[in-house]
Amino acid sequence: MTDSVVSKPFSSSVGDYVKAIWDLGGTGAASTKEVAERLSVSPASVSNMFVRLQEMGLVRHERYHGASLTDSGRVEALRLVRRHRLIETFLLEHLGYNRQEVHEEAERLEHAVSDGFTERLAEFLGHPEYDPHGEPIPATDGTLEVENSVPLTEARAGTRVRISKVRNDDAPILDHLEDSGLVPGRPLSVLQVRELDGVVIVEDEDGKTHALGEPLARSVFVRDALGGA
Repeated sequence: MTDSVVSKPFSSSVGDYVKAIWDLGGTGAASTKEVAERLSVSPASVSNMFVRLQEMGLVRHERYHGASLTDSGRVEALRLVRRHRLIETFLLEHLGYNRQEVHEEAERLEHAVSDGFTERLAEFLGHPEYDPHGEPIPATDGTLEVENSVPLTEARAGTRVRISKVRNDDAPILDHLEDSGLVPGRPLSVLQVRELDGVVIVEDEDGKTHALGEPLARSVFVRDALGGA
């Protein structure tokens, strides 16, 4: 990465777009349709914003091929991701929010605070490495830990794993997982991975077994238990 900071803050709509492109495309491109669905806007609005973002030097846009972030766009996206995940952590740990509530609240707050506030918040929290969902928090310089977790469906029977993150926006599902204690950081023993129906059966550290259907197991990401949370 050649840039370390963005020279000036951008509008909340610009921030929402670059963050969506980063989340959907990573180092590749995000399509107009994907961004429209993510932000609940029309494809025409996305196309117009892609042109605007390219003029601002934040994306590379080719018609019919979506948009990918430039170095400056990636810096801006990761700046917002860092802020968002720190706010989520604060809300969960200090204000009594649950994991289902923190995302929407952080979406609103991330555009209302400054970079200075963000860094003071990071210091107050002890510079956490992960947010409440187990997602890595970008460092101040924009670096981000390389992912090494896999969906629970790809774990092998007989292994010990640790939940690293949960990727699911369905509130009832998140409630169920939290009520069951299946949250980031929890170690599990994989007892069985059934090929026929995709069900994964695990045992937690208290000896309780849980049977997760394939869609649910696919949204729970794990890593080797020795690798930490």
